[in-house]
Amino acid sequence: MDLGIRGKVALVTASSKGLGRACAAVLAGEGVELVMTARGDAALRAAAGEIAERHGVRAHAVACDVSTEEGCARAVDAAREHFGRLDILVTNTGGPERADFGSATDAMWEVGFQSTMMNIVRLVRMAAPMMRERKWGRVVNIASVTARQPIKNLTISNALRPGIVGLAKDLSDELAPHGICVNTVLPGMHATDRLLHVAPPGEDADAFLKRLATGIPAGFVGEPMDLGAAVAFLCSAQARFISGATLTVDGGATRGLW
Repeated sequence: MDLGIRGKVALVTASSKGLGRACAAVLAGEGVELVMTARGDAALRAAAGEIAERHGVRAHAVACDVSTEEGCARAVDAAREHFGRLDILVTNTGGPERADFGSATDAMWEVGFQSTMMNIVRLVRMAAPMMRERKWGRVVNIASVTARQPIKNLTISNALRPGIVGLAKDLSDELAPHGICVNTVLPGMHATDRLLHVAPPGEDADAFLKRLATGIPAGFVGEPMDLGAAVAFLCSAQARFISGATLTVDGGATRGLW
């Protein structure tokens, strides 16, 4: 299926590796030009160069921290300066620090709020005017299954991720008259470096993934591209009637009904 977005410009945050990179790669495969961000410059430039060469698109790397207002501005300004437009925004960041309620400090809550919620507020605020100008836009926020099913020792994420869903629903109403769709994707377990990092010492990576897969109805841990494909469809021309939706991509692992 041709997703109808060839020539569009997308900003994908935290895209030097993992889920963000997969989203950028799938969009590039559809002919989308990219602004890619991450805090680490070398890994980001390598990822952008590889994606650009493989898919024949332009991929501009911007090393910045989108948990800050300055970092968000640098990312959006890069789209304006290098491409003159921004059609697609994919917000993605690492999750808040692990902690139960009793051990979560004020400082941890503040860092989590800035990196998980305020980055989306700022990025959409800065990006939306360019989308309104063209009467077309897509915003996809990558959150977590904790928005639907809290996970032990992830109190900050459990509290903030549902807020992303609420914000997206509000934005979908406000931006719909301008042709802008806003949706949220909730990834479950995918085979990323972040997931493999929590494997018990001495356990083989393949064995670890197979053990995790026993709790997933699909029978396997997802690949980053599985998430990237779902995000790309929500960014497509065909998804024009999907807005304010929350899509779980977890192989059926989440037990909630909504």
